Amino acid sequence: MNRTVRRTLVAAVLTPVAGAVMAGQSATAADRSAASQESVDRFDSGDQKLVDNLNARSQDKNIGSTFSGVVMDAESNEVIWGHDAQRALMPASNTKLATATAALTLLGPDHRFTTKVVYGDGTLTLVGGGDRTLTTADVTELAGSAADGLRHAGLDTVKVRVDDSLFAEPTLAEGWNSSYYDDQIAPVRSLVVDGKLVQDTAVDAGEVFAAQLAEQGIGVTGDVTRGQAAPTDFPVAEKQSAELSVIVEQMLKTSDNDIAETLLRATGIASGREATYEGGTAAVRDILTDRYGISVSNFEIHDGSGLSRSNRITARTVAEILDLTTDPRHSGLLKSVSDGLPVAGEAGSTLGPEWGRFDTANSECAVGQVKGKTGTLTGATALSGLTQGKDGRWKIFSFIENGSGAEGGAIKDSLDGLAATVNGCWA
Repeated sequence: MNRTVRRTLVAAVLTPVAGAVMAGQSATAADRSAASQESVDRFDSGDQKLVDNLNARSQDKNIGSTFSGVVMDAESNEVIWGHDAQRALMPASNTKLATATAALTLLGPDHRFTTKVVYGDGTLTLVGGGDRTLTTADVTELAGSAADGLRHAGLDTVKVRVDDSLFAEPTLAEGWNSSYYDDQIAPVRSLVVDGKLVQDTAVDAGEVFAAQLAEQGIGVTGDVTRGQAAPTDFPVAEKQSAELSVIVEQMLKTSDNDIAETLLRATGIASGREATYEGGTAAVRDILTDRYGISVSNFEIHDGSGLSRSNRITARTVAEILDLTTDPRHSGLLKSVSDGLPVAGEAGSTLGPEWGRFDTANSECAVGQVKGKTGTLTGATALSGLTQGKDGRWKIFSFIENGSGAEGGAIKDSLDGLAATVNGCWA
């Protein structure tokens, strides 16, 4: 498909969703010149005003000097504005955009994760299939089916075992520290109930399953153990997750670290690699380059969630990943990436008012007008997304700062202001 035809199709399919929302420092003349070199050669008056505003506002002391930013026209793919757009910085949870793209590409948006119960030699085994969204209600349903089967076979007692062998033994990713297990993420296993942040999510799930069996009148002997189900074990029950597209939306709306790491391992498996950080991240790199032609020369990730402080991605790469959602060749496959981006002012998302986003005099005009993926680590803040400018053209933006000494809320306010500038409501 040639470029002109593709852009014509893009213009035809881009429609407003949810109202108007689509489904560094330049203090010196030299800095301004460098920024302009990353932009298109000629601007209309609206683009030039946007460039001037971004040049000025990206000098905000809250953003600091270690900053990578870019704004692209979604129809032409031209860079309207950039500041160190090819500088690789710590992207925090913007990493999840790459993870989601690879998972959807390899597994497909209709993919479902399956949790199973099998029986053999007096033991029921709960087999994890990588469903990070499994709930107590789901486990209760599995226990009910298993209890019915046992009673039909004339059995009223059983041992319980868990099989979480689908994923490799949990380890810390490069750039993680053990304190993450306190409140950021659980050790990554293929079996978990209710998204609990506990050290052994698989055994915990087995204990929930055993308790539900007892509620169904089935006696459970001994403690819950871990072990692989035998090939000869008889299938008793299974529970499928929601479609992957739904899970991706949930992950992006709330920036769920546990779902992201589960998807990374599932992606590794789907690519024929091991269910490890290394297998998953290698698959992500291959998908970006081989399938979509995105350069990964300044791209380094060690996890799927963005918790790793060793991750490095450029604003240009993040913007190119988001641009895939506007391409008719890929927009169907990757629709849940766009749909999962939080909307400015959307309660329950990471851009909601409960997080103090888009609530300043300069940015509140963009409520309902901007979709963006947040990213926050100590020393790193990012905001990347899409918005329709006042000129009616869709724009893709990515802003990543590292090392600002400002208070976290002030940094976020400044990035929200940049997004409002791209939208044009802060003129």
